[in-house]
Amino acid sequence: MARNFYEVLGVGRGASKDEIQAAYRKLARQWHPDINKDPQAEDRFKEISEAYDVLSDPETRRRYDAFGEDFRRVPEDVDPEMYARAGAGSARRAGAAGGGGFGSFDEADVGVDIEDLLSGMGFGGAGFGRRAGPRGPMRGADSEAVLELSIEEAYRGGTHRITLAAADGRSRTFTVEVPPGVTDGQRIRLAGQGGSGRAGGDAGDLYLVVRLRPHPLFRVEGRDLYVDVPLAPWEAALGADVPVPTPGGDVKAKVPPGSSSGRRLRLRGKGMPSGKGRPGDAYAVIEIMVPPTLTDPERRLFEELARTSAFDPRRAS
Repeated sequence: MARNFYEVLGVGRGASKDEIQAAYRKLARQWHPDINKDPQAEDRFKEISEAYDVLSDPETRRRYDAFGEDFRRVPEDVDPEMYARAGAGSARRAGAAGGGGFGSFDEADVGVDIEDLLSGMGFGGAGFGRRAGPRGPMRGADSEAVLELSIEEAYRGGTHRITLAAADGRSRTFTVEVPPGVTDGQRIRLAGQGGSGRAGGDAGDLYLVVRLRPHPLFRVEGRDLYVDVPLAPWEAALGADVPVPTPGGDVKAKVPPGSSSGRRLRLRGKGMPSGKGRPGDAYAVIEIMVPPTLTDPERRLFEELARTSAFDPRRAS
């Protein structure tokens, strides 16, 4: 049985969206295979990403809460209480027969065609379409998979290839055109690439869910980009023009005199691009650094500043 997704992220079932996101970011930084060289890191990161994909989407989370690990296999129009009764009845029959676990469903108990209920698993096994009728054509399952991108790849867009394992053990490779400026959680639809239909029904679709890898420099929130910019104490005190890295290249930022650590400088339109609207903004977050060791002239200057300055950072308003 797959691990409980709430346990994977280390959150309770009542966790808020912000708590789920914070847990995912913390674990992603810890277990990303580009950062963590543990042989198990890649599998752990994939498990964390899958749990986040499910729990960060309200509708998918609702289905997971209702159907547990079967949430991808159950058609959208199945009542959770009916499904639970079917499972409980099956467990009772398996126990009465001396078997362990769940046996076959008894269609008479619930009034449904269980073969129709649990059929239609296609490539990726992620969801069902609705039936056209009891024995009519049935649309194939819609599938989901994660498309991991670096922030630079998401910024530029372009053609990417992704190989996914199918339920039969074989793999399929897809060529995906990624639009510039895709955001974390955005879905890219590949029409007709999901599960095969039944009785002449159309194939389902494959949805690629974009996940941005943690980056050593950049943080992305929506389309806004954040980057820490180190400053020397005199640059922060006197003001300076400094280069700020962005995925599109360095841009100049004007640091006002008297800037403190944590101050954000807005660079309008320098965040992630958007094909349908205005791009996001970039924010240079000031971080004041001091020399790790001082030369004799530097020490004399700092000592002179300490004697002459009346500034007290613990009393500053």
